[in-house]
Amino acid sequence: MPDSVVITRPAAQAGPLAAKVAALGLPVTRLPLLEIHALDGERECAHLLAVLARLADYDLVAFVSPNAIDCVFAHLRAWPAGLPLAVVGEGSRLALAAHGVTDANATITSPLDAARSDSEHLLLALDLPALRGKRVLIVRGDGGRDYLADGLRAAGATVEFVTAYRRKVPRLTPALRATLENLLQHNNDWIITSSEALRGLLALLDELGGEKTAVVKMQQQHLIVPHARIAQTAATLGFARVTLTGSGDAGVLAALQSRP
Repeated sequence: MPDSVVITRPAAQAGPLAAKVAALGLPVTRLPLLEIHALDGERECAHLLAVLARLADYDLVAFVSPNAIDCVFAHLRAWPAGLPLAVVGEGSRLALAAHGVTDANATITSPLDAARSDSEHLLLALDLPALRGKRVLIVRGDGGRDYLADGLRAAGATVEFVTAYRRKVPRLTPALRATLENLLQHNNDWIITSSEALRGLLALLDELGGEKTAVVKMQQQHLIVPHARIAQTAATLGFARVTLTGSGDAGVLAALQSRP
């Protein structure tokens, strides 16, 4: 049994998983490794608002995360009637439902297997031939993968991006320093849902230093990751104890329950 299960999702998405882990009788530590920030540049904000003003010009809008959904709906009174949406996972479906958009009033495409919440499986679920010659908008944070866009373009769609928010690694405050130092003294399970977050964690730990560096201590911890891409990142960064699950909370919980 781990000393603690460290949930590293952004703060707004950590709650439901934390509650499920606690229900298993496991201690939980919330440690958001990415902060979600609204756009602060006048030009970026103006571009987002301009795109949202002409949403009806698109044939499909794809959201890469619940954060993308929340940031867009902060500027919308209602979703345009008849405009289809695509999302990569159940978390995004829940975010849409929180804003009143469900299968009852909109066409929403997501991976057919809820345990495979990623761009690869979203592409498999989409009717790609029907998107030839169509305009698709992808709403995301700053940066991100181009896999979904590449697949859509290969199918003949015209793809545009709009940035709805920014992701930042938190600053190493005294409180965060103390939390990290304490965690590294114990044998924990770290739930890592982003390669970017894992790289950010190592950058923070590198600042801690010490005779036996915090990075080396972290590399000895056990990671639970939902995607092979993150597992590959972890291996490249020197982690040997990595458990790969399917996407979604169910896979994470199953991995925790089967842990010796």
